[in-house]
Amino acid sequence: MTKKERYTFILDYFEKHNPAPETELFYTNGFELVVAVSLSAQCTDKRVNLVTPTLFKKFPTPELLAKATFEEVFQLIRSISYPNNKAKHLIGMAEMLVSKFNATIPDNLEDLIQLPGVGRKTANVLLSVLYNQNTMAVDTHVFRVSHRLGLVAKTKTSPKAVELELYKHIPTDKIPFAHHWLILHGRYTCLARSPLCPSCPFQNFCPSAHRN
Repeated sequence: MTKKERYTFILDYFEKHNPAPETELFYTNGFELVVAVSLSAQCTDKRVNLVTPTLFKKFPTPELLAKATFEEVFQLIRSISYPNNKAKHLIGMAEMLVSKFNATIPDNLEDLIQLPGVGRKTANVLLSVLYNQNTMAVDTHVFRVSHRLGLVAKTKTSPKAVELELYKHIPTDKIPFAHHWLILHGRYTCLARSPLCPSCPFQNFCPSAHRN
């Protein structure tokens, strides 16, 4: 199977079985999404979704979060991974949104990555979900699945390198969907430690499959 055929088969399968994938993070507006995605770094969406309702209720706007104390935010997110850094980043992010961006979420990568706690991956999620831009956010799931399925070469050792390689082979209009497809596949089938190869629709041609 050529690389082109591999991409076509995988994308066609996902499109048929999950034509409208969405993030599993809970949010109702752009501010809530940037907070949720920032918290989700090295943490599960399920855990984030347990924490954010109370956080959003107390700090529903950038203006209110910008005035919060570290201790207030820390206590609300203490069950999240790296709560110290994330509490500081959330407050700093809110302060910058208010002071520099009129309390609105920027619609371009250059401005987004200025926000504390917002890296390239988080920025690409926001651009895709909020502004319908064709960006590919490469988190640990996308990185792992892309390598295991042979979508990118093993020499692509950084998230940005994987992102740029995926852009070359995925039709532009499918890029936002492909981000979710690969994440969900990594979350529920191609698990990090014990991938569920027997139930994977790509087992027959996956170079990493366990075919016992």
